[in-house]
Amino acid sequence: METFMALLRGINVSGQKKIKMADLKLALTEGGLSNVQTYIQSGNITFESEVQERADQERKIQKVILEEFGFEVPVLVLTSEQIESILSANPFKSEEEKSLYFVLLKTAPQSELVYEFNQQKFANEDFHITERCVYLCCKAGYGKAKLSNNLVERKLKVEATTRNLKTMMKLLEMTKV
Repeated sequence: METFMALLRGINVSGQKKIKMADLKLALTEGGLSNVQTYIQSGNITFESEVQERADQERKIQKVILEEFGFEVPVLVLTSEQIESILSANPFKSEEEKSLYFVLLKTAPQSELVYEFNQQKFANEDFHITERCVYLCCKAGYGKAKLSNNLVERKLKVEATTRNLKTMMKLLEMTKV
């Protein structure tokens, strides 16, 4: 069995799509995932599965959430190797940890859209786009950033979910246990 991470988008934000992590853990375990663990309330999950296809795992998790909690949630499943690769390729490693964010992309954006997005400039913010991640350096913090998950999704026309460096590191640590 391999360990994976599932990142849910848009749960427990401003009272919307509320899911208690203990209930989610139970539902996913009953849905067939093994060794399910959650981290904080924003939809970070590690689990083990014999199913190797990420798309199959994403559909399975979405189905469990829809059946158990009554709403649809975008899900992105990654391996620890993918997270390690994303972290090691971070072009902003020398910046303060609190300013680093990772917009994880479900699919690779079209090159024309990447080119257009790369023409954008944002005060106190910098970014670098790859096929799997938009690296963000938000010197004034993500809460005030113009470079939001919604902006990235809209401009690149892909599903995405954002995590800070601390969360990425914790999830990676959880897959090693």
